[in-house]
Amino acid sequence: MKYLKIKVIPNAKKNEIVENSDNFMRIKISAPPVNGKANKELIKFLAKHFNIKKSAIIIKSGEKSKIKIIQIV
Repeated sequence: MKYLKIKVIPNAKKNEIVENSDNFMRIKISAPPVNGKANKELIKFLAKHFNIKKSAIIIKSGEKSKIKIIQIV
């Protein structure tokens, strides 16, 4: 199990990692922060980036915040 601290920047032009350090990532997501759309897009983006299944990614905290703790199983 691995945990990542992520700051999400919604409504971006494209999905991309802006900053990546050992324990912190800043990620731009194109989806708006409405009805969980940005969270779904974040999970999809991370699954593609790490080449894992979407079901292996869990938002542990920060469901309605820009700062999130992500667990990768």
